[in-house]
Amino acid sequence: MNPTFLYTDFGTYLREQLPIKVQKISINAGFTCPNRNGDKGWGGCTYCNNQTFNPAYCKTERTVTEQLEEGKRFFARKYPDMKYLAYFQAYTNTYGDVKTVISKYEEALAVNDIVGIVIGTRPDCMPNELLEYLKELNSRTFLMVEYGIESVNDATLARINRGHTYAETIDAVERTAKAGIRTGGHVILGLPGEEHDELMRQAAVLSELPLTTLKLHQLQLIRGTRMAHEYEQSPKDFHLYTADEYIDLVIDYVEHLRPDLVLERFVSQSPKELLIAPDWGLKNYEITERIKKRMRERATYQGRLYTKVIG
Repeated sequence: MNPTFLYTDFGTYLREQLPIKVQKISINAGFTCPNRNGDKGWGGCTYCNNQTFNPAYCKTERTVTEQLEEGKRFFARKYPDMKYLAYFQAYTNTYGDVKTVISKYEEALAVNDIVGIVIGTRPDCMPNELLEYLKELNSRTFLMVEYGIESVNDATLARINRGHTYAETIDAVERTAKAGIRTGGHVILGLPGEEHDELMRQAAVLSELPLTTLKLHQLQLIRGTRMAHEYEQSPKDFHLYTADEYIDLVIDYVEHLRPDLVLERFVSQSPKELLIAPDWGLKNYEITERIKKRMRERATYQGRLYTKVIG
């Protein structure tokens, strides 16, 4: 193992895929979720408040084009030569009439300086008809599909009202990767009932999926969510990590991941006015730098404890 290797980072991977400077621009294209509109449930995931990651320009009264142009103006002040990825981030961006969904993607790609798209969605919302279109789209532009996995434990998924099973995650990820599409996953560390040993098992299980990238972030309690109410009623059911605890947890987790899995991020930051806890008072990059420093102190690296899951 290269003595300078800590983990397989997303920035390096993206530069290899796109030899130009790129920035994601988030879009709220007006989609919903099947666990919000009654198809599978109501109210959405218990932890979710989409305000926590939507920039100010992500308003559904604005078209996809208008949101992208506003995002471009924001970034172009500092980086006039930047190119962009349209990031369909809010809610479930493959859920709805297939022709309508496709039209949103094509509108984004028609905007000047947009060189690809990233699509955030759920594992139970990838119909074969749309996947066939995405397979063709992947041949003409940069494309990544990111699935909200959140947990590999079905009991946890039910508790947080995800409305899908881990078996559906396996199916969606395998079909997408088989189509030759870059496939990402997203998990939350610290969900109720998921302690250290369960999370180490999760890392090994996820490593068996044909994922290209993985995003991690800490459980955050957000105002106005059902989970915030659950915490108020029974705080003993939650372990809210300190920054140092979380850093060591992430490193333990990364040690159990296969070494070629691209790690896009370790942490998320919600607006202070919405965040109940944990409030570490640190920027995302500061946590990342502390993770790197701690990995060097521990003389460890991604995949150090990785073993294939048997059976």
